[in-house]
Amino acid sequence: MEELDVAVIGYGPTGAVLAHLLGQCGLDVLVLERESSAYHLPRAVHFDAEIMRILQWVGVAHEMEPLTAKHPGMRFVDAAGKTLLEWPRPQGTGPQGWRANYRFHQPDLERVLRAKIADRPNVAVRTRSELFFVEDRGSHVDLRYEDMSCGKVRHVRAKYVVGCDGARSLIRRFIESGMEDMGFHERWLVVDLILHREKPELGEWSVQYCVPERPATYVRGPGMRRRWEITVRDDDDALSMTHPEKVWGLLAPWIKPEEAELERAAVYVFHSLVAEQWRKGRLLLAGDACHQTPPFMGQGMCAGIRDAANLYWKLALVCQGRAGEELLDSYASERRPNAHEYIATAVRLGGLINASNTETALRAALPGAEGSARMESIAPALGPGLGTEGKAGRLFGQPRLADGRLLDDAFPHRFVVVAETALARGLALPDSVELVTPETSPDAATHLAQFGARAVVLRPDRYTLGTAETPQALGAIVARILPCPLQLQKTEMV
Repeated sequence: MEELDVAVIGYGPTGAVLAHLLGQCGLDVLVLERESSAYHLPRAVHFDAEIMRILQWVGVAHEMEPLTAKHPGMRFVDAAGKTLLEWPRPQGTGPQGWRANYRFHQPDLERVLRAKIADRPNVAVRTRSELFFVEDRGSHVDLRYEDMSCGKVRHVRAKYVVGCDGARSLIRRFIESGMEDMGFHERWLVVDLILHREKPELGEWSVQYCVPERPATYVRGPGMRRRWEITVRDDDDALSMTHPEKVWGLLAPWIKPEEAELERAAVYVFHSLVAEQWRKGRLLLAGDACHQTPPFMGQGMCAGIRDAANLYWKLALVCQGRAGEELLDSYASERRPNAHEYIATAVRLGGLINASNTETALRAALPGAEGSARMESIAPALGPGLGTEGKAGRLFGQPRLADGRLLDDAFPHRFVVVAETALARGLALPDSVELVTPETSPDAATHLAQFGARAVVLRPDRYTLGTAETPQALGAIVARILPCPLQLQKTEMV
């Protein structure tokens, strides 16, 4: 029987990123995927700077960046064209070391992630493999799957299993988790087009058309790709909605059939659900298996990749015997509230898009807003977990070192202290923790000032374990990493 550290079920972006990061930490990983190849049509179309930073860890960020389009922001407009809500996005390099937001073509991301897996000799990927048996035996998990290329049943034993297997997750069924319903369930027609030539009047901004009779969304993709999402009403037949004649009729306000190729038209049901239980023993969930969101914030895939970033280093520590399995309890306690807040915001924005009284809906979406309003980017903190004080569980920026390297390239998968020189003087650090000060990073002081702290202790996922204003407080936070329960072996990103 094959034995390994972690079995990842599902090879979408969440499963692929998780497999990469676990492999970088030296774990033996098996990825099981039912399909023979990645889905060839676009699905997710947006990710943010945090996700690009994670792709930097994986080693594909610089390959992905030229394949993306800039994203200036989103506008919500009413039937008369009046702007109700504007959500501009910062341009240029931000504190994470990357642009704030990116538009992308998901098959491009899946292609580069899958190609890069060849650099992970301890990660095995088996496509056309259908899992059907999962049994947590306390000390390990026994798995059986059918190799559909030959019809044989294979047996595998893993220390942990992570279900990245989507909304119909088999692993969630074995966990027997219920789903919290946040109240949004709507059918929408998703249309992807490829323009024959540039059509600048469509604009660079994403636009939410808050028209009660037929709400719609326009999204600019990379290159010549454009997307529209259009509400399917209760009296609409889903099948007829995808007929080309119907599709082009709905798109008539924006584009004509001779101006673009219709790549895909499909009706989807957008849900707002969060799994009640993300872990049971040695079984865990990530991605759509444990949360589903309406698309109005572009955070569905992002949430899954955040799950992977939160979970990978904890699994690495536990599998390597450097931490007790109780460390894994912090995964759901930290990630679930964060995902929940993003979904709640998306549901409120969905209420604005569908509203007949847009002024009332605007106040519901953004309390205190009147007329037209501007929305600021949100970045919810993690829920209760490893950190205990006020600024614990918040994402920190990525300083650049004096030699030009970004922090995460220099110290991958490591705990890092970023501190004013005076606070760090005389600080005793174990080999597992790195130190960055204004003496070694020209912009460390700027990052600290923006965060409002004199010192931060960063986890491998670059969320804060804690902040400190005195040498004594900093030493106390560092001591929580000792003597060894929260140490990762030093590894190099490739």
